Amino acid sequence: MTGYFVTGGTGFIGRHVLPRLLEADPQAQIHVLVRSTSAERFTRLIEDWPGSDRIHPVIGDLTEPRLGLPGRDGLTGIKHVLHLGAIYDMTADADSQQRSNVDGTAAVIAFAKRHRAMLHHVSSIAVAGDYAGRFTENDFDKGQGFPSPYHHTKFLAEQLVRQTDGLSWQVYRPAIVVGDSRTGEMDKIDGPYYFFGVLRELGRMPSALPVLLPDLGDTNIVPVDYVADALVALMLRRTAESGSVWHLTAPRPQTTTALYNAIKPAFDGPTAYNVVPHQMVQPLLDLGRKSPLRLGRDLLVQQLGIPATVVDVMHLPTRFASRQTQAVLRQHGVELPALADYAPRLFDYWAANLDPDRHRRPDPAGPLVGRHVVITGGSAGIGKETARTCARKGARVLIVARKLEELEETCAELRAEGGDVHAYQCDITDPDSVSLTVKKMLEEHDHVDVLVNNAGRSIRRATLNSTDRLHDYERTMAVNYFGAVHMTLELLPQMAQRRFGRIVNVSTIGVLAKGPRFGAYVASKAALDAFSDVTAVETVSQHITFTNIHMPLVRTRMIAPTKTYDRVDVLTPEKAAAIVVRGIIEHPRRIDTPLGSFAIVSHFLTPSFTAALQHQMFLMFPDSTAATKGASHSADRGQGGSGMDSFGLLLDARDALRSTLGPVNDLAESSGLAGKVRDGLRLIPGIHW
Repeated sequence: MTGYFVTGGTGFIGRHVLPRLLEADPQAQIHVLVRSTSAERFTRLIEDWPGSDRIHPVIGDLTEPRLGLPGRDGLTGIKHVLHLGAIYDMTADADSQQRSNVDGTAAVIAFAKRHRAMLHHVSSIAVAGDYAGRFTENDFDKGQGFPSPYHHTKFLAEQLVRQTDGLSWQVYRPAIVVGDSRTGEMDKIDGPYYFFGVLRELGRMPSALPVLLPDLGDTNIVPVDYVADALVALMLRRTAESGSVWHLTAPRPQTTTALYNAIKPAFDGPTAYNVVPHQMVQPLLDLGRKSPLRLGRDLLVQQLGIPATVVDVMHLPTRFASRQTQAVLRQHGVELPALADYAPRLFDYWAANLDPDRHRRPDPAGPLVGRHVVITGGSAGIGKETARTCARKGARVLIVARKLEELEETCAELRAEGGDVHAYQCDITDPDSVSLTVKKMLEEHDHVDVLVNNAGRSIRRATLNSTDRLHDYERTMAVNYFGAVHMTLELLPQMAQRRFGRIVNVSTIGVLAKGPRFGAYVASKAALDAFSDVTAVETVSQHITFTNIHMPLVRTRMIAPTKTYDRVDVLTPEKAAAIVVRGIIEHPRRIDTPLGSFAIVSHFLTPSFTAALQHQMFLMFPDSTAATKGASHSADRGQGGSGMDSFGLLLDARDALRSTLGPVNDLAESSGLAGKVRDGLRLIPGIHW
């Protein structure tokens, strides 16, 4: 029976080493250092492994004195200590790397000495730092510099091992470790994976065209299964000698261009060629590290999802000799697979599981297929019809409303039509209700892709008739602004984490027209517009978009009390829902109408005349009976846009013109000409009709 003590057993390399060690040594009893917080996860990890009863978790911590173990650890028969534990992260801060990589190694050395065990220290090619030239297994301190805390701490850790008297040791220096060569499996984005997104964009070029690239330098990558096989084979050698160093590296470095050509079969990309020698490229890369150019470079790569520290060490100036290691490994049947043979699998696994932008990719069956769409005010009016349309297009729809009975009726109706629809009762003016509802949504559906802020409250009353009704403004803001903002704030973090989100606000043409009697309503919608416009700028890198739909009048119960609108041709909820769905799919910053755009131009070019005209219209249309009695017209769902009294005459004129041009319009619609004209007008900057 041979006892092993392993640190880092829960890490990426460790999870591949442990089952191989169990298989290679049937008598092995393996004690694995595990944090208390990871014990349950580790138990689940090993439960299906053959021989897992020979693995024994030891609760401790690499960064604690004596590894967090008691004075007498109670471990006997330990012959080998495999030290895998470390921070393998170029972006980690120096202090945490010192504690884990250096101080942790010192504690492991002390443990190995107490048990008189052979220490198998897994170091890294990072110990070579910025050394330019050939670096053999026998080389260590060549006067090299260290471009990052990771490089320096790995050097210091190996130095501790080498300088400890009375310690039996072997050192293993893996290259940059990537996923499994057979499955492509990887646990996180690191090293070359940061560049996969950029390389994929290059691959979008026509496959018949060559891609001409500068030689950005060399790298050295090996798959994790090769590293695990090599570690176990070298550890179990009967002739293992203290002081041996092994390079688990590719015999020849790979350029960035070679990496691209290796993965390009995964997406049928064109072939790339180096056309600018690295000797000419490196001075430019060095210049980019210096202020003030560094600021611009870092800003650019950050938006590409690449940490600046990774760009700093993108090129390996060192050539690692591994002939001695390769010869021994061949005797044990361990050989490094060719990069071209496994690189496409690395890319496929990354694209399916690790690509930060994978959630942005639409389903080939349709842009809404599989999307999770939340619609406030979803039990009636525009919200209900939007839910119906989204469900028909394959989305999972979560409708939110205050009145439970109506909500359940709508949910049952849409489900009967085959929709994947779920109902959530929520008062969006109650912060606790919003928080609990969103939490429940995420627990039950994992994530939300789209939020439609449709719930709204409208009040039609002149300001002079509202001087003693501050609560009208507060209630309107509570629903139209604070309710929508709270829903947005609750959902933004998970959207940012997934690097995808669509937020569509059903606003009103009133924001553009600024007509009288809707001061409370328009102000609340304008506030939401402004909040969304500002937040949209802040979340560009997270690919979260905001769309403000300045909806015209819609035939919903919100406008029913205003009899003026009975004679006006307004949108149906179905047509309004089509506009909302277009906002979800196309996600422009705003969707207006010709009438709304005309209002913008009028206020901009002739502000005094427009105000005077609106005032005359204000005088022509008195407040409603409900307004003079102090009542308000409201709805907690089913937006109706906003009926602007000052545009009543314009609406009448529009309807008269439509009637006159009816036959021409019908011909244009049937021939498809009208649609082409609309599409052409949408190409004009600022127009989204």
